[in-house]
Amino acid sequence: MEKSLKSAEYARLITLLVAVRHKAGVRQQALAKKLRKPQSFVAKYEGGERRLDVIEFIAIADALGADPIRLLRRFLQNRTR
Repeated sequence: MEKSLKSAEYARLITLLVAVRHKAGVRQQALAKKLRKPQSFVAKYEGGERRLDVIEFIAIADALGADPIRLLRRFLQNRTR
């Protein structure tokens, strides 16, 4: 399993999170405020400069009003094998 920030699977996960943020109509700055993080935190993970851990993923999903379990299911249903 490739652990790189540049893996196709990780890029797909980030694309999903960005799409959820856009659909929610939330800007990076507003999301960062909800997370109590600087805007650069959001910019760095969305730009592929920083890797998210599972706790951060859950916090981001919650801040966007999304169910993290449903997001993971959606991600897993669309994965390449």
